[in-house]
Amino acid sequence: MDASTEMKLAMPWGHLAAKRWGAAEGPPVLCLHGLLDNANTFDKLIPQLPPDFHYVAIDFGGHGRSSHYSPGFLYCHYHFVIDVRRVVAALKWTHFSIVGHSFGGTVGGMFACIFPEMVDKLILLDTLPLLLDFQELDNLVTYKHQAIEHMLQIEASQKLPSVVSPPKMLQRFLEHRGLDKECGALLLKRGTTKVGSGLVLNRDPRLSMVKSCFNFVSKEQFVQFIGRLQASVLLIKAVQEDKGELITEEEKRFIMDMLRSKLQEKFQYVEVEGSHYVHMTKAPQVAGIISSFLLSSHRMQAQL
Repeated sequence: MDASTEMKLAMPWGHLAAKRWGAAEGPPVLCLHGLLDNANTFDKLIPQLPPDFHYVAIDFGGHGRSSHYSPGFLYCHYHFVIDVRRVVAALKWTHFSIVGHSFGGTVGGMFACIFPEMVDKLILLDTLPLLLDFQELDNLVTYKHQAIEHMLQIEASQKLPSVVSPPKMLQRFLEHRGLDKECGALLLKRGTTKVGSGLVLNRDPRLSMVKSCFNFVSKEQFVQFIGRLQASVLLIKAVQEDKGELITEEEKRFIMDMLRSKLQEKFQYVEVEGSHYVHMTKAPQVAGIISSFLLSSHRMQAQL
């Protein structure tokens, strides 16, 4: 597969940066990165996928080379879902597949439930299509309160981003991520800007309270959302424990049971030994699993 090419997609608040690979006329695949990461998260994976597909990996707003959201604007899950709808409209895609890692998988999952007729395949990389909170109704006000207070604190601080030496930046970035230095440097290459002899993170400081960016749903909402899914779903789970889990084991079991019962043969689950970034650290293995899934879908569409 040829090297990626850069794109910019106009948004009402600025632009989204993106990278594209593969055949421009091939079946489209939108790739969504995790929170605080960027499109380079797919640099090791996509070149090993079938070359006759058209892959586009975006930087979410406030990440990578994309514009930050306008001042006074809150980053939240639904806004990222809206941006996905803007992206596919700009690309003139009416049917496409989604590959989502971590937070990107929850954005893609929500999109696939809200616009079920548009998504053919949903590939989840060590993530779930929606985040469940059994106490969502009780916790909803707390989540909103924390998100608003956090944004106001960031606005009031007017703190300039720190300039950090490249070795120190990489060291900080690798903490708790389960990444090797090569993969960490790949993400920092797109996620930082050189200032003098140091680096500054590109990401918006408003994203620093991670939990405020996620959207948690109740049991009842989860059942309604998943009931709308039309896409076939592949969930690739990294078996090495991720200490940053946002939901309980009981909630995860409920989600898996619902996916199996609602989707039946349209749901596939595969475990791969590795960290949360298994799509980077074990790219050939993960690419093989995804390739089989994409190609089987492609053949089925061709037969219709």
